Amino acid sequence: MPATRWLRLAALPSLRRLWPWPLLLLALLAVRLSRGAGLSDAYALLSRPFWPGTAQAEWLRSARRLEDQVRLAQLEQDNQRLRGLLQLQQTSPAGRITAPVISREAAGWWQQLLLGRGSQAGLRPGAAVLAPGGLVGRVASVTPTTARVLLLTDPRSTVGVWVARTQQHGLLSGTGTSRPLLRFLEKDPQVLPGDVVVTSPASSLLPPNQPVGVIQSLNSSADPAPTATVQLIAPVTAVDWVQVLP
Repeated sequence: MPATRWLRLAALPSLRRLWPWPLLLLALLAVRLSRGAGLSDAYALLSRPFWPGTAQAEWLRSARRLEDQVRLAQLEQDNQRLRGLLQLQQTSPAGRITAPVISREAAGWWQQLLLGRGSQAGLRPGAAVLAPGGLVGRVASVTPTTARVLLLTDPRSTVGVWVARTQQHGLLSGTGTSRPLLRFLEKDPQVLPGDVVVTSPASSLLPPNQPVGVIQSLNSSADPAPTATVQLIAPVTAVDWVQVLP
């Protein structure tokens, strides 16, 4: 047997072991050129029995209807809010300055607001700041175009108030939460939950008898005088426009 024929016969087993590799390279080349279209079609064909059925489709339709309802309700709320703001601007009493809330820090949500008007519009430190419902704070500092408001809920805030029904005076101090604390000056203030709290006529810092809040609970055993938790009337968490009393 010639030597060349013997070499060809000896190489046949090696070729049989190598034949899958060229096919694999051709398959990879085909995937590369088709950008995986063939694999996507194959996956779609194999996974067809597991595709969502009528129940899943109904869930999707229900979720879409709920989303539309939420969007519609939100649009209605925005519409009412914008109408209220427009009415607020149109009916602002003489001397009051309407200003938008342009910023508030997440870390100081109950402490401060930043207004979009400043000294150029007549805002001054110490001015009372009102929102729909009543007093929310005082102007702490101003720039020509902005003003920072110290809210009644800030622990640094203390204002003189009284209970209109009993005419009992006290000091309202912020606690860093949505409900400031009212410390009465008398041992027996004779107040009840639900009584309305307004700014004191004796205060030299704020205009008198501005609505502030409603007494939520009373601690009669506090020393040296009873204290009360007050829920502010104005929605401090949702204020986006205010009125400033010069």
